Amino acid sequence: MTALAPAARPRRRVPWGALLWPALLLLCLWPGVLPNLLAPFSAGEAPDVSDSPLWRLTLVHLALVFGAEALVLLIGLPLAVFVTRPGRAALMRLAEALTGLGQTVPTLAILALAVPTLGLGLRPTLLGLVLYGLVPVVSNGVAGLLSVDRSVLDAARGMGMTPGQQLRRVELPLSLPILLAGVRTSTVYNVGTATIGAALGAGGLGLPIINGLSQQNTGLVLVGAILSALLALSLDALLGLVARRGSSGTAG
Repeated sequence: MTALAPAARPRRRVPWGALLWPALLLLCLWPGVLPNLLAPFSAGEAPDVSDSPLWRLTLVHLALVFGAEALVLLIGLPLAVFVTRPGRAALMRLAEALTGLGQTVPTLAILALAVPTLGLGLRPTLLGLVLYGLVPVVSNGVAGLLSVDRSVLDAARGMGMTPGQQLRRVELPLSLPILLAGVRTSTVYNVGTATIGAALGAGGLGLPIINGLSQQNTGLVLVGAILSALLALSLDALLGLVARRGSSGTAG
């Protein structure tokens, strides 16, 4: 009788994106590297970024994005839970329609309307980022919670779980992969949207873009654009890695 061969272990995929994009971002943040590379686009001279070091602008940009995403989660996740409870289908449609306005109205229009009330700087920028980032978090949260198999919920109810226990122990863990996909999309969107905040004095990687446009300096514009793109790709890859691990943990 022949012995059974051991089952082959699945290969772990190397997260090249989560390694490559952050490495390129760090390389471009090294003093002088990116400006010297872009000198041909700036009349042969490296764009002047001495007023604000690129690493500091990147940290400010990250703070804007993460601060907005924290507010998006504090608003969007409870809202998704609230409207997906039984008997609230009309509220669910209303919530999705209202949050969808954040992406149908141009971001510049939202900021222009917010400035007279909130002034310049951080507050109107955060408002625009939150309104723009709510849509994927709310829509994915709703989709994830509605995708939970009813038979699983019936089994949890049969075990004596309260509605709150069902939500914490069953619904949220099972809907986590879809919710994380919404957070990933929202974060990447807001990396690009946050560049507009520089026009309001919020700083970040939009500052070299604004300065480059005012000085007609293509190299300076590219400094902000390239760093914003690398930051978005880095966060997308890292959040994708977190989402895959969350999915495997849920499946396990």
